[in-house]
Amino acid sequence: MSFQNGCKAPAWRPRLLAGISVWAAMSVLAVTHFEVHAEVAKHASKTRKPLSQSRVELKSQANQMASGIRAAEAALSPDELAIAQRVEVGRIPCELGAFVTVEADQRAPGYFDISGKKFKFRMTPVVSSTGAIRLEDTEAGAVWLQLSNKSMLMNHKTGSRMADVCMTLAQAAVADAMLKNPPPSLLEPLPVALSPVPYATIRDPLASGLVR
Repeated sequence: MSFQNGCKAPAWRPRLLAGISVWAAMSVLAVTHFEVHAEVAKHASKTRKPLSQSRVELKSQANQMASGIRAAEAALSPDELAIAQRVEVGRIPCELGAFVTVEADQRAPGYFDISGKKFKFRMTPVVSSTGAIRLEDTEAGAVWLQLSNKSMLMNHKTGSRMADVCMTLAQAAVADAMLKNPPPSLLEPLPVALSPVPYATIRDPLASGLVR
């Protein structure tokens, strides 16, 4: 629209033009933002890969192994469970200031966690011909041997004794009694009771019939 003869444009015209410019700029920004958002979403959908078949198989195998371990831990014989009832538990002091902690697994009867400084083993009872209480971690080669007067922890793989002279209060009492009244050694001959020789036999061998 043009105005001639020196007529001035209405006062509202600059404001209208400014509003149109702002609206156009906002429209351009809105379109640009939508395009950028769509491009980002498209790129994200390409980079997000579905779980591969190999990973699915590995996860399934791990679950099966865990189930197998739980099933194996439940398969203890009655004799092994009977041995487990006699195992001394708690924080047991050993020689040289060491400690061994024996904990029974309440969720898996017959299984024990034996730990100390820089070691921890998962052990189960083993039937022994000597009658000693024996726990083993076959994978680690560790053995916990409980006697009446002490316990000890050994490692067959390294050929070392990891803890020795470990005593509960009951074992300490037995050890003290053994010191006061030591049992007879198996290497010493049994004492033979000598019957008294009659005095007459010594004075007169003919009377006893020893000499004919």
